[in-house]
Amino acid sequence: MSAILHDGTAMLGRHLQRVRHAPAILVMTQTMPIVFLLFFGYVFGSALAMPGSDYRAFLVPGMLVATAANGVMTGMFTAAQDTHRGVMDRLRTLPMSRAAVPLGQALADLVTTAAGLVPLVLVGLAMGWRIEGGPVAAAGAFGLLLLFRYATAWVGILLGLVSQSEEAAGQLGSATFMLPLLSNAYIPTDGLPSWLRLVAEWNPISAVATAVRDLFGNAPVPADAAWPVAHPVAGAILWSLALLAVCVPLAVRRYARGPR
Repeated sequence: MSAILHDGTAMLGRHLQRVRHAPAILVMTQTMPIVFLLFFGYVFGSALAMPGSDYRAFLVPGMLVATAANGVMTGMFTAAQDTHRGVMDRLRTLPMSRAAVPLGQALADLVTTAAGLVPLVLVGLAMGWRIEGGPVAAAGAFGLLLLFRYATAWVGILLGLVSQSEEAAGQLGSATFMLPLLSNAYIPTDGLPSWLRLVAEWNPISAVATAVRDLFGNAPVPADAAWPVAHPVAGAILWSLALLAVCVPLAVRRYARGPR
């Protein structure tokens, strides 16, 4: 375990250095959620039945969760890029734990995401969103966001190791843009057709978004929703742990095996 932590910390430093030397990627990934927040808040906020300020209070937690779910795309592209360029092959020859390389990437993604949430929260506050719950509940909400981001980063790492191609990862990453749209991140699900509502409410993003809204005190928990949304905190934790339980061992095994 100590070897994994030592080697994982070294890989964490490598990925943070990578971010430092490619700041344009970081700026783009951190500013796009702000652009979407402003667009949805001021364009869709006036088009929906709920008043604009209420919609923004509903929207900001959903946008925070959509940003956390973006770990699939960033994790996938980074892992596929390193695999395609032969970086993974060189790292595999070093005397270090096989779990250290994907672990370092996931931890680096978590660190940059935690820093990137700060400007998004500040813009949300400037738009009129407020944290209505207590400090403990708010800390729990941010903890859920980071846990979900960590889980989705491992999903992306696994997909990137499997795809082994930057082009394929880019195409799959574009498809992941649909995931928040098929959830309650941007709109309530109670007005959707029954079959589509069922799909949206079993989307992990919906459980996390509902849990974050509940902990922030921005929206009540729907009583007639599917189980993960009706019990959002438990649903969000279980979804995140399930993703980690499946993707972490598969990603480590895939990295250890190398390309086939």
